[in-house]
Amino acid sequence: MNEFVYAYPTKTYLGENSVAKAFEAELGRYGNKILLAYGSGSVKKNGVYQEIVALLQQAGKEIVDFGGIMPNPTYAKVQEGAALAKEEKIDLIVAVGGGSVIDCCKIISAQAKSERDIWELEFTDHKLPTEFIPLCAVVTASGTGAEQNNGAVITNEEKKLKCGVWGAHADFAVLNPAYTLSVPMRQVISGAFDTLSHCMETYFGTPRKDNLSDEVNEAVMRSVIRNIRLLLVRPDDLSIRSELMWASAMAENGILKIGKVTDFQAHQIEHQLGAYTDCNHGCGLAVLHPVLYRHIYSGAVSRFAHFAQAVWGIHENGQDENAFALAGIQALEDFIREIGLPLSFQEMGITDDSCFAAVADSTALTAGCCKKLTKEEILNILNECYQRKDL
Repeated sequence: MNEFVYAYPTKTYLGENSVAKAFEAELGRYGNKILLAYGSGSVKKNGVYQEIVALLQQAGKEIVDFGGIMPNPTYAKVQEGAALAKEEKIDLIVAVGGGSVIDCCKIISAQAKSERDIWELEFTDHKLPTEFIPLCAVVTASGTGAEQNNGAVITNEEKKLKCGVWGAHADFAVLNPAYTLSVPMRQVISGAFDTLSHCMETYFGTPRKDNLSDEVNEAVMRSVIRNIRLLLVRPDDLSIRSELMWASAMAENGILKIGKVTDFQAHQIEHQLGAYTDCNHGCGLAVLHPVLYRHIYSGAVSRFAHFAQAVWGIHENGQDENAFALAGIQALEDFIREIGLPLSFQEMGITDDSCFAAVADSTALTAGCCKKLTKEEILNILNECYQRKDL
C-alpha cells in the first residue's frame, strides 16, 4: 500500500426517517436562507419536495427555489445557480436529487464564493477553490456517490468538454432508501452499476498487490452484485435499496482509495462520450467496461485473475492465468447482460459514430490504468462498442 493521509468531512445519515433526523440535528448551525436545488421536477411528483419544504419551514428557514438541473449538468447551469446564490445571500444549499444535482451544487457552492471563473481557476490557473457556501446533499437516486466527495462532473457545452471539477464537500448527506422507490428501475440498476464501476476503477489502479483497501473493495463489489440481483426480484425491498445506497457511498467516500492511485479510464472515455451524445452514464460504462478490459488486462493479468476468483467466485480449474483473467471479464459481461443493461452503444440509442474521433482525441489518459492507451486505441474501443459483432 502507498503512503497516505486520510480525512473525511461529510456526516452521513441513512434510513427511512433520516431527513427529519438530519435536519433537526444540523439546520440550527446555519443561517436562515436556503437554496433548495433539484432536477426536472420528479421530486414534486413523488412528494419528496413537499416533505423537504415542510421540514425546512418547520425549522424557520426561508427557501429560494432552484430547479431544472439536467441529468448531465452544464456549466451554464452552474453559473445560473451561483448568480442566484450570490444575489440571495444564501446560507446553505440543499441539493435534492441524484449525482447530477449534487455535482452541480458542489460547483455552485464554490462559484458563488469566488470572483474568478471556477473553470478558468482550475484548468488555467491550476488552483482549487477554498471558500464555499455550506452544502447538504439529500440523495434520491444513488450510484454516483456524489454526496461523499467534492468532485463534480460538469459539461462545458461551449468547450465540448465533460470534466471533473472540484467544489464543495457536503457538510452532511442524507440517504433515505424510500426516496429511490419512484426512480425507474433501469435508472436504479444503471446507477448501481456506476457504483460497481467506481469500485473496479479503484481496484485496478496501483498498487495491484494484495492490500486492505482492495480486500474491502472486493466485499463491496460482491455486495453490489448480490443486491442488484436481489432488487430485480424484490424491487420494493428498502433493506436492499439501503445496501445499494451505502455501497454507493462506500465506493466514493475515499476508504477504498486509501493508498491507491485509481484507474478511472472507463469514466474518462464515457465522460467525453457524454459530452457529445448526452448518453446515460451507467449504461455507457456498462458498454465500455468489458471491451476496455479486454484491451488492457494483459498489463495486470494477475489482478484480473484475482478479480475472477475473489469477486465472481470463479475457480481456476487448471486454467492458465491468462484464461482465468479473461473468465472474470466474461463474468462481468454476462452479469451486465443478466441485469438488462446494454452491451453496445447502438443498444443505448447512439446511432451516429461520427463523433468518436473527437471523443477519443479529447479523452484524458489516466495515471493508474494498467495500460497507457493511445488516442487510436480509444477510438478502436469506441468503434468496437458501437455495434458488438461478437454478441
